[in-house]
Amino acid sequence: MISSLNLGALIDPARQPDKVAVIDFDGERAREVTYSALDALADGVARALVSRGFERDDRIAILAANSSDYLAAHLGIMRAGLVSVPINFRLPRHLVEFIIQDCGARLVFCDCERRAVIPADVVAIDFDDAEFGAFVQPGSFDAIEPKKGEAATILYTSGSTGKPKGVVLSHDAQRWVVEMRLGPQGIEDQRMLIAAPLYHMNALALSLLVFAGNASMVLMPQFKVKPYVESIGRFRPTWLTSVPPMIAMMLDDKQAMASADLSSVQNLRMGSAPIGASLLDEIRHTFPKAKILNAYGTTEGSPIVFGPHPQGKPTPNLSLGYKHSQVDLRLMDQTGAEADEGVLQLRSPGMMSGYHNRPDLPRPFTDDGYYVTGDVFSRDADGFYYFVGRVDDMFVSGGENIFPGEVERMLESHPDVIQTCVVPIDDPIKGKKPVAFVRLAPSATVDASALKAFALERGAAYQHPRAIWFLDEFPLASTNKVDRAALAQRARELSQES
Repeated sequence: MISSLNLGALIDPARQPDKVAVIDFDGERAREVTYSALDALADGVARALVSRGFERDDRIAILAANSSDYLAAHLGIMRAGLVSVPINFRLPRHLVEFIIQDCGARLVFCDCERRAVIPADVVAIDFDDAEFGAFVQPGSFDAIEPKKGEAATILYTSGSTGKPKGVVLSHDAQRWVVEMRLGPQGIEDQRMLIAAPLYHMNALALSLLVFAGNASMVLMPQFKVKPYVESIGRFRPTWLTSVPPMIAMMLDDKQAMASADLSSVQNLRMGSAPIGASLLDEIRHTFPKAKILNAYGTTEGSPIVFGPHPQGKPTPNLSLGYKHSQVDLRLMDQTGAEADEGVLQLRSPGMMSGYHNRPDLPRPFTDDGYYVTGDVFSRDADGFYYFVGRVDDMFVSGGENIFPGEVERMLESHPDVIQTCVVPIDDPIKGKKPVAFVRLAPSATVDASALKAFALERGAAYQHPRAIWFLDEFPLASTNKVDRAALAQRARELSQES
């Protein structure tokens, strides 16, 4: 159990204070930060914020690339009883400004590269400048004890389909997530490699797990294939955590992989995006001794959703697992009845409190307290769950509902296919029709016609892609997922040219 009720005080100062907590690695230079140094810096941030007159529940934003200073600021903000607001720095300037205004932040911790986008009337404290050191007030700080349900963090969605939504996460909820992930075995001997952005739940939640479990991490400012692969051999992490497109890019760089030393990796956890059969097979071949976990979670509903089967049955290929013992799940069909395929609803202590300042949005919870994910799942006879697709991504073609995820998994079952993205384009007869972008394996021989025929054999006729374009690399969005919107725009342009 975690002794502190404050999410910012997960570090136990009496537990191996000289142990390295974070190794900052930018691809060339490495800097080791001990637990005692990180803990002291977080205290110094908290003291400085309180002395500047910030009061409980005030919001402090962070707009920067990954670093140990970022994490110290995040912890210090929460220790002071304030609300940390990590911001996606890849968003356009007007959305960054919207988030700062929407959450009411009067101070933003930033780095040099992002400072210019902060509004002039908001105080900026630059990690890369001497002003951060001058801002920090050394000395101990007793973390504020939060009330039940009190906010610790607000994470904003990307805003790809409208204004970003601020997901309010409480100390209680996120502490429960950490406790569930720690488990009885402990992780003190583990070292994580984190290159996903800290403004995203994937990396931020894992960082908190590291601190609570007295483990260590290698923290990269961003994901780049060659430095990422090199860091595995250099720092010997036991855990890799990522989204599937990151691992796909890594495996596709044959030059980097030729000299890679991956022998330290014991666990590879992927989340935030579905994974196809061919990529999963390649990952298992590349990491034969590692435990491969294809996880599911949402910012709103927490990363604790699925787990192993209670009777020890092996998780089938592409399944995300069995219902976690501490989570309530149900699938609701279009009629509002429970079914074996439908929209996933979940209920647990790890859920968000709600969306910040958004009375215009429909209530995301049911009357009996379930969060409606918007993700469609199916469940087999053994209780294992499979991702089908996003309700938002679903489109109608000639009266038939098409979930891109279903078509993508079918295409990715072809041995020559590594990765796919299916998007709709306009059709004068069908209304919409599916088309696909495909990334092939290096030794692939299949062409577009053969892949269309494969799709017609394996799936419903209305599902098969009417056009297939091959790409060497998929564009990634700010969360390192495939940028589906960018590919949809490219599909419209290509269809007009043909």
